[in-house]
Amino acid sequence: MRVATALSESSSIQSDALYHLTRDVSGVGMDPMSYSLLEPVPQKEEPWGEESQRLLQFSCKNTQMSPSEDKIPVVGPASSPQANREGLYFCDGQRKVDYVLVFHQRRHGSLRSPASTSVSHDRLSIVSNGNFPPTMASDVLAEEGGNIRAGGGAGEGANVGEVFMELGSAGGTETNEPADHEMRLIRQEFEANLMEAGLEIERDFEVKAHGPSFTRLHAPWPVLCREAEFLKIKVPTKTSYVFNEERGFGSSMSTVWRKLNQPFQPKVSSQDHGSSKLLSHCFSRDKLHLYNITSKETFFDNASRGRIVYEILRRTVCVRTCQTIGISTLIAKGVYDAAFPLHDGDYKVIGHLDERNDRQLLHEEWARYSAFYKYQPIDLVRKYFGEKIGLYFAWLGVYTQLLIPASIVGIIVFGYGVATVDTDIPSLEMCDERLNFTMCPLCDGACDFWRLNTACGTARASHLFDNPATVFFSIFMSLWAVLFLEHWKRRQISLSFSWDLTGIEEDEEHPRPKYETILLQKRQRKQKNKKKKKKNEAAIEKLTWKDRLPGYFINVSSILFMFGLTFSAVFGVIIYRITVSALMAMSPDPETKSNVRVTVTATAVIINLVVILILDEIYGAVALWLTELEIPKTETTFEERLILKAFLLKFMNAYAPIFYVAFFKGRFAGRPGNYVYVFNDYRMEECAPGGCLIELCIQLSIIMLGKQLIQNNIFEIGIPKLKKLVRAIKDKGTAQKESEDERPPQQWNRDYDLAPFEGLTPEYMEMIIQFGFVSLFVASFPLAPVFALLNNVIEIRLDAKKFVTELRRPVAIRAKDIGIWYNILSGMGKFSVIINAFVISFTSDFIPRLVYQYIYSQTGTMHGFIDHTLSYFNVSNFKSGTVPQTSSQGEITFCRYKDYREPPWSAEAYQFSKQYWCVLAARLAFVILFQNLVMFLSLVVAWVIPDVPKTIVEQLKREKKLLVEVFLQEEKDKFQLIHSLFSKDPPRHQSSHSLHPEHGLAIPGRYSTLPSGPTAGDGEGGTRTRCRAASFSQFSRKNPSSPRHENEISKHTAV
Repeated sequence: MRVATALSESSSIQSDALYHLTRDVSGVGMDPMSYSLLEPVPQKEEPWGEESQRLLQFSCKNTQMSPSEDKIPVVGPASSPQANREGLYFCDGQRKVDYVLVFHQRRHGSLRSPASTSVSHDRLSIVSNGNFPPTMASDVLAEEGGNIRAGGGAGEGANVGEVFMELGSAGGTETNEPADHEMRLIRQEFEANLMEAGLEIERDFEVKAHGPSFTRLHAPWPVLCREAEFLKIKVPTKTSYVFNEERGFGSSMSTVWRKLNQPFQPKVSSQDHGSSKLLSHCFSRDKLHLYNITSKETFFDNASRGRIVYEILRRTVCVRTCQTIGISTLIAKGVYDAAFPLHDGDYKVIGHLDERNDRQLLHEEWARYSAFYKYQPIDLVRKYFGEKIGLYFAWLGVYTQLLIPASIVGIIVFGYGVATVDTDIPSLEMCDERLNFTMCPLCDGACDFWRLNTACGTARASHLFDNPATVFFSIFMSLWAVLFLEHWKRRQISLSFSWDLTGIEEDEEHPRPKYETILLQKRQRKQKNKKKKKKNEAAIEKLTWKDRLPGYFINVSSILFMFGLTFSAVFGVIIYRITVSALMAMSPDPETKSNVRVTVTATAVIINLVVILILDEIYGAVALWLTELEIPKTETTFEERLILKAFLLKFMNAYAPIFYVAFFKGRFAGRPGNYVYVFNDYRMEECAPGGCLIELCIQLSIIMLGKQLIQNNIFEIGIPKLKKLVRAIKDKGTAQKESEDERPPQQWNRDYDLAPFEGLTPEYMEMIIQFGFVSLFVASFPLAPVFALLNNVIEIRLDAKKFVTELRRPVAIRAKDIGIWYNILSGMGKFSVIINAFVISFTSDFIPRLVYQYIYSQTGTMHGFIDHTLSYFNVSNFKSGTVPQTSSQGEITFCRYKDYREPPWSAEAYQFSKQYWCVLAARLAFVILFQNLVMFLSLVVAWVIPDVPKTIVEQLKREKKLLVEVFLQEEKDKFQLIHSLFSKDPPRHQSSHSLHPEHGLAIPGRYSTLPSGPTAGDGEGGTRTRCRAASFSQFSRKNPSSPRHENEISKHTAV
């Protein structure tokens, strides 16, 4: 029988106890299975034949800890949720669970099960845990407290230090498919490489036949120090400095402002330490005495620990079983189902309020709708979720805050329209029944002539949004967009300074799984061709443009097709409006005829909204598919290309109907007697008598509000709850059967049931589209900032609740800025200037009114403006079949229509008049003037507001100066220490663990990150302290930790 040894829980991969135990088991007729990672280095043989039997009789109570670490007792039995501190620790209650790997597998019967077969026909798997020194079992129990047992109840989980034997059939009775066996081998190699990198692993013994299996990872202190130095993580030092306090009037105003803001501040512990700040420096194992290390367990917070473990997972390779690198590739291949760091316990507060963890604080003070009036605890969000998510919520907070002044100005502009609607002369003229304006029919044959005063309501409503204050509001909003971006740049730099992100380098990114897979396939094809041609060619290092050419071709053609689909949807709605308008005009019911415009406009906008929501989901999936076809190398490149595609498609989808109403509707309809027809039967639609601006306002408001309400309430709240309900119903049957034998769910079980984090792209995209509604067409809808503000107040708390309670904890990712989103915002801000200039010039009546008042009006007022904008048409010039069949207006000779054309009695009848060209010139001049004026003011605003606050510049200079002083003082102390040592007679046997005279720590540069304790070179015969991972010798200083490792080349994770 062959013995397979698997390390499934936290231990060094070269455990002496495990090796001797396998040798003793092989003495009963079983040969140890060759496994290169488990071969020990040569050392003195120990009599382990008896001890291996004795070790199987003890139970796990404590685990071996380094002498430098605090010993925390285990609370309760291992099966209790409180035994490992709410499931956040290994079963010893001392080592934190920094990361969790999840996979599904089929487990076989074990020696714990009553069903066992002959040993000679089964494969014996020995799973061990613990770093056992080559001493007697009594010494293990007395000195280390590492007790081991085999057996136990079916519901008991495996404890740290446990050794148990698992039997599986070796005679071909296994039901596992070859793929499952291959996955298991890949996992074994991957986890062995993780342990070689220094991570400690724990896994429960699963008694159920199938289901998720959880592998917990812990990074010990030496690994944290090593990786923090590689990643250049900035940590606080012991040196602090005091900010320069403001004096005079500024200080008084700051004090008053802080008191006024006090009720709006969240009740979380302040992280800025008031008026002082600790100096930060990139972590270095040579300078441990400089850092403010109060506890090794809490020096690196949970987010940093998870990030460190993720970096190890990301670069760990599987060379023998599969040519892959990183956990992302293994998840893509199905080796693992998920990998995530744990939340800090439950989000519901159970104990005393002072004992709340960070997740509970965020839930109480941030992720509740009742806290809508409070500021966000951005520092706590960053501490818990990382800088990338912290910057998103900080940006959303700044955007929402700056919507407040925009909303106030928008309400004032709308109020001005309401206050002046009764004194607006053009509206009064349209509503005056004494002015006999007989308008031409709205459709051919069925429609009758009509009076202009019947459109009185439309004219009055248009004035609410089309008034002189709208121009001022457009200029204001263009400057507001620039102010918002400048303010965010300052806020971003302030956060970078307080979060110690200044001067960080971009992390090296590994290739994406799909890129690696295609590159490997290309190498294999090249290898086959090389064998056939027998040529020696260089190995393929990357994919070229030729490999991506099919993907680029599909991208271009698909995007063009999507554009065509969007335009087809808009055109379909246009056909709907034209046909429904014609059908309703033929109705004999007078009420139906009078409500044609309102009914058609409202129903068409609702159809547009539904089409936009459906295409939004389709375009999101298409953008993801198209980006995969491009085969981007890194995740950053993939994310940027995905964002650009998704934004382009969703931008066109959301704004195409609005662009049509703003710039195309009514422009190509023709004139009476020469209309433009669709399908030779239906006339192109025209704007209402009051202009197209009111229709643009209706279109914009319904689409904006509909998208926000439906996406927030249905897509973001309803669908996740529906999925959760379906999953709960689906798992209810199996849960009832296994509830009796299964222990209470641990934190990793609860987190695995949450939805995975899929990135910030949907959150940003929603806000960017909203920013377009607020800035691009704000001239037609001044209340857009108000509705955006109301939506964002809810959106912040909705997103916060989703991140805290409904999503798995994402990996804390460093980020200095919001990336490509800032460029998109900046581009939309500049584009909004042009769009608003054209909306005011060509969609509204602002320019025609100015031209009439200052050029054509006899009195310099707006009296006669409506008559000036209406042209004459001789009804005798109608084409046959287009004249109204019946008329209730009596004998009509001339009818009026809105345009600047020559009258029928002119020599150039129905041609554009001089007034048309004059108004067109004024419109174009206004566009140029408006655009240049706003751009100039924007540059002035950007120039006046510096990107970096003055206080930040001063503090950065001061920090650099203080850091130089700290390092100079350190060198001076070292020199004095060396000088004092050489000035006296040094002792013959100098201990390698000399302490610094001031700090009481080991001199930096020699084993400062390894656990202290006696070494093999002490000559006292004591227990030798072993390195927790085989790869540590690579990262240690030049001197080895023991003579045994002097000439050993340690295996380590390939980077």
